[in-house]
Amino acid sequence: MKKITTISLAAVTALSLLAGCASKGAAPSETGGAGAGNAAGGKNVTLKMFQFKVEIAEPLAKLAAEYEKANPGVKIQIDTVGGGSDYGAALMAKFNSGDKPDIFNNGGFSDLDKWIEHLEDLSDQPWVKDMVTVAKEPMTKDGKLYGQPLNLEGYGFLYNKDLFAQAGITELPKTLSQLDAAAQKLQAKGITPFVNGYGEWWVLGNHFVNLPFAYQPDSNAFIDGLNKGSAKIPGNAVFDNWVKLFDLQLKYGNKNPLQTDYKTQVTEFATGKAAMTQQGNWTQLQITQTNPNIKVGFLPMPISDDAAANDKLPVGVPNNWVINKNSPNKEEAKKFLNWLVTSDIGKKYITEQFKFIPAFTTITADESILGPLAADIMKYSKENKTLSWNWFKFPGGEASSKKFAATMQAYVAKQKTKEQMLDEFQKTWESLKK
Repeated sequence: MKKITTISLAAVTALSLLAGCASKGAAPSETGGAGAGNAAGGKNVTLKMFQFKVEIAEPLAKLAAEYEKANPGVKIQIDTVGGGSDYGAALMAKFNSGDKPDIFNNGGFSDLDKWIEHLEDLSDQPWVKDMVTVAKEPMTKDGKLYGQPLNLEGYGFLYNKDLFAQAGITELPKTLSQLDAAAQKLQAKGITPFVNGYGEWWVLGNHFVNLPFAYQPDSNAFIDGLNKGSAKIPGNAVFDNWVKLFDLQLKYGNKNPLQTDYKTQVTEFATGKAAMTQQGNWTQLQITQTNPNIKVGFLPMPISDDAAANDKLPVGVPNNWVINKNSPNKEEAKKFLNWLVTSDIGKKYITEQFKFIPAFTTITADESILGPLAADIMKYSKENKTLSWNWFKFPGGEASSKKFAATMQAYVAKQKTKEQMLDEFQKTWESLKK
């Protein structure tokens, strides 16, 4: 395979990265720090990490053990809540109970605003100079940087190359009509075209509903217009086209999408029960573990027949590590985060164990290690064929996404019409905007 070396700053700067993968609830009031021990002396320190990426829970624990080995007296306690569970509510409960983590996740933008009173300024950290420029935007406020990016991620339609070959699909679909034709060919061969995991609110309320925002001529201007009342979702041509893609997936999809959770969705795709599914490169670990021989890649998620406009993938920074500024162990927490992205062991885990596309110019990434999904994301990124992530700019953050998802699930269940769904989107926005 082609060697992918350090992701150049110029290449990644071109990305339209906007936000992260999972949002959190409103922050509670701060009443004290987390952890135990003497951080200043570097002895008997327990760093509490609270994170949402279930797919890295096991290798993250092994990485923590490596740090503990190199730093006697330091223990790292990791608590993982994610994969469909409400990380935001769980994080809030941690703070309200007094069991405050030293290190946790924050998606940036509106999520940063909610939690900023609890976050340590990381602007002076040595790794900041090595961040890809666009990764700074979600976590920067008034010239200060409050988070370290986990990685770069992208999503789209995963497709099974062998099943496509069996159906005689020789040209990858890049338009809505081509996608419909490909689905017909798959169905004619007895292959289910799509497995839709619509039991998960974030699949719909973050990732899928992001498309009609990302495909706007100017996403930020459209969102600003919604906030000011000069733009509307009902009657917007991009949203009308997006519903056509929604309908196509339902037409050629599995019979019980509202009962299909994340694990089932990815497992059914990995075992060849469907040729396509909407997910991201974060599924590579589970897919490979389930079926080491599967050949997979990414397809764009087209909403029209304009091939050039539709041949793009949404790419962004899914989340960030942040430090509780009132933790007595915050200096040790800073030391750990610096070690994570500058040590040989940390870099190796980020790429080889986590299978992350690095958000730092100093970390090299080899597609033979990261896998074909990450390779496709990097290819689209370098070719400047990316769409923005916008859900962290929704009013109310996760509240908006969950309301959008519930409305879309009602559409899937045929409890709402297209017009009712789009009207409900507008009402949701207006009820939550400031």
